[in-house]
Amino acid sequence: MTTAASDPVQWDPDTYARFESERDRAALDLLVRLPHDLDPHVVWDLGCGDGHHASLLKRRYPAAEVRGLEQSADMLAGAGARDDTVHWHQGDIADWEPSRRVDLIFANAALQWVDDHQDLFPRLAGQLAPGGVLAVQMPMAFETRHHMLMRQVAAEGPWAGRLGGVPTIAPLLTAETYYDRLAGTCADIDLWSTTYLHALTGEEAVLNWMSGTALRPYLTALADTPQLKADYLDALGEALRQAFPKRADGVTLLPFPRLFLLARAR
Repeated sequence: MTTAASDPVQWDPDTYARFESERDRAALDLLVRLPHDLDPHVVWDLGCGDGHHASLLKRRYPAAEVRGLEQSADMLAGAGARDDTVHWHQGDIADWEPSRRVDLIFANAALQWVDDHQDLFPRLAGQLAPGGVLAVQMPMAFETRHHMLMRQVAAEGPWAGRLGGVPTIAPLLTAETYYDRLAGTCADIDLWSTTYLHALTGEEAVLNWMSGTALRPYLTALADTPQLKADYLDALGEALRQAFPKRADGVTLLPFPRLFLLARAR
């Protein structure tokens, strides 16, 4: 996870891990689609978070040099405690420049926080060794109902002045545009999308889901005004409860679309 915001976003590993099984589904779906003939020497997990997927990559490719890049020191501390066979690095994806060509770049739910995808994707592909793979999963979150409500409520209350200039997840490019940006350096470009229908339980289910990722820039901006933060969360929680009512069995259903991309360097 990384962000282009001027003030570093405060990530909470415990909050993020609350829905680990739901968030993990997309990453595992991406992992199983990696080419069977891939035998990487150098692997980077960009935006590695708490290190779970970098650790899985090390187990899948035990002979590879696996490295994880993460901006959040709190997340990186958890990653280091998880696996000492992976090399962990603190840094921003926007500034990442590996010292040598990479055989696998894995980025799960991270690149949506990075600016200028028109330039970013060909730049990442340019870091691949011949036959290397770029494997990406990104939430198609900007147009979802819960993200629209997040921005709408942020713009309407007494907290609007604090949140107006805070960058959140930007719209993705079209799948065709990602294809075009990679076609010059990559072959076997595979793009697909999946909408997961997450069955969430507990009170404030959707608000709690968003508190782990999407809301982090807003929560960071309001961190020094706890009452304002609480009031914003109360207002957003009410809007989300109306938009995503709890069903008779106590479950709240949250549709969540994601875009997947696999591209192999020539």
